[in-house]
Amino acid sequence: MTSSFRPLDGIRVLDLTNVLSGPLACYQIASMGAEVIKVEPVGRGDLARQLGDDRKLNAANMGASFIAQNAGKRSVTLNLKSPEGAKLFRQLVRTADVVVENFRPGVMDRLGLGYEELKKERPDLIYCAISGFGQDGPLSERPAYDQIVQGTAGIMSVTGEAPDRPLRVGYPVADSIGGITAAMAICAALVAPKRGAFIDVSMMSSVLATMGWAVSNWLTAGTEPRPIGNENSTSAPSGAFRCKDGLLNITANKQEQWEALARYLGLEHLIDEPMFRTRDDRKAHRKELLPLIEAKLAELEVADCAEKLTALGVPAGEVLTVPQALAHPQVTGREQLATFEGVLPDGRPVKVLRPGFTVDGEPVSTQLPPPLLGADTRQILSEIGLSDAELDDLSARGVI
Repeated sequence: MTSSFRPLDGIRVLDLTNVLSGPLACYQIASMGAEVIKVEPVGRGDLARQLGDDRKLNAANMGASFIAQNAGKRSVTLNLKSPEGAKLFRQLVRTADVVVENFRPGVMDRLGLGYEELKKERPDLIYCAISGFGQDGPLSERPAYDQIVQGTAGIMSVTGEAPDRPLRVGYPVADSIGGITAAMAICAALVAPKRGAFIDVSMMSSVLATMGWAVSNWLTAGTEPRPIGNENSTSAPSGAFRCKDGLLNITANKQEQWEALARYLGLEHLIDEPMFRTRDDRKAHRKELLPLIEAKLAELEVADCAEKLTALGVPAGEVLTVPQALAHPQVTGREQLATFEGVLPDGRPVKVLRPGFTVDGEPVSTQLPPPLLGADTRQILSEIGLSDAELDDLSARGVI
């Protein structure tokens, strides 16, 4: 059962976005009840339709990367470069509350479909432009590749084991945070006393806004953040420790947590050891402390250890793989996976992640599966007055 929470019911969104940041933003909005029309290029659609680890699905324009964040939408194909396609899009804008795009800055203006032009069709339009670096500034013309943004925003400088070997976060975190930021901004604009806004979402700015401690330590304390692997810069012992059958995360931030951990592992004698007596002592001697802890954990099973340490007030948890996390009762019990039948050409069910919150105990979700390319073109365009004959002609000429 899914929640009846649909605060955006009656809102129509035109989603011109590709790949991840914009599609994720519009998926969040669709999950809250908005009608999202995905406007895609004729013949090829969103690039994500050809991305993912299943080649057959890629060939069928239903790649795993597309499926991930396009449930809840209907698909219309339009050639926006043609005058007739642009005219049809303008007609759709008259029926819409929100337009979302993640092209490079200036692309929509060159098509004659920028914010100032579209306001002529819908004066109270909310227009959200998502880009790697924003609509202005020296980097604005650069393409929005997640890893490039991670590097430019400083994320990679604090990720990894050593300053000379920075690592990117293992999933597209800049795209994802940019998408969530866009969804939040659009929702705020929808409840503003006066409708109508141009929202400029920069992926770089979005991720910087989430790097609170790292940024504040530099701005306030003058300490430049450095990568320290799985350690916590504010405390020790912290990080991922090897047990007999896997990795265990431990974050002993408080003195009492460290002491409880030491006693649990039979290392009481370290509590008064000068190298480990205070938090600052332990931070300064992380390398000496790590092997002493892991020597004890090597005899213990990770799940049992996590449970017992948690009961003692020591923050601890298993390091799970993605399949393990998805199968965990904490995830399955909250019904975070939605399943759709009869969508893929080979008959397999489609499974997607729902947004990460529930309302009144029920998961927020959409009832529509990810759409086939152009599946709703004729229906939606007929709603704005086009006849079957006109649609046939536009299709034959590649406009739709």
